[in-house]
Amino acid sequence: MTAPVEPRSAAEARGLLRRAGQAALSSLLEGAPYASLVLLASDGRANPLLLLSDLAVHSRNIAADPRVALLVEGTEACADPLEGARVTLLGRASKVEAPALLERFLSRHPAAEGYAGFADFHLYRVTLERAHLVAGFGRIHWVESRELLLPEETPELATAEPDILAHMNAEHEDALDLIAQRILGLESAGWRMVGVDAEGFDLRRGAVLARAAFAKNVTDAQTCRAELARLTRKARKS
Repeated sequence: MTAPVEPRSAAEARGLLRRAGQAALSSLLEGAPYASLVLLASDGRANPLLLLSDLAVHSRNIAADPRVALLVEGTEACADPLEGARVTLLGRASKVEAPALLERFLSRHPAAEGYAGFADFHLYRVTLERAHLVAGFGRIHWVESRELLLPEETPELATAEPDILAHMNAEHEDALDLIAQRILGLESAGWRMVGVDAEGFDLRRGAVLARAAFAKNVTDAQTCRAELARLTRKARKS
């Protein structure tokens, strides 16, 4: 049996996935690798979500063989990209009929609303099996799904997510900007919350995505509100 990976590596792999807005998708074309670029979101447990057209080669590949790999990376600030962290995610992709997950995807990628309703577009979930994390010199790990994924769904938080986003974006834009600027070190204003899960929340400004982590996992609107208030107080004191 494979020994459990250190929790820090599992969290880092999951964080790379959560922060990524796009990924390189590898599917199988007549048994050979085929790579394409896709927009990326994730469900509550951190399984990747993709919005794909039936007309695309990768969709036809998945219909024939659901095994896929996704590469996400955090190398944009590295002079040498090979010094940056990246993770290859392995799993099986399948169509999923889940309006709440589609709404979560579209909150993260609002431009996709223009084609999400087309008959040939479908939401896919990649059920993760393992991941290969390269996080720096000497830090290369295989991470199994039992460590990579959060142990359970948070249905109360998922149900509350649209209201949390709407409330924060309408009533607390200043708090989101403070968190972005003073905790995440981002200079610009005008950030919007585009997703929240047990471990943190996602922000977007134009084409740029960012992520803020909670100090402890949340499970519902009440515990989420408490963590958002704590982060706001921390930002105001910084």
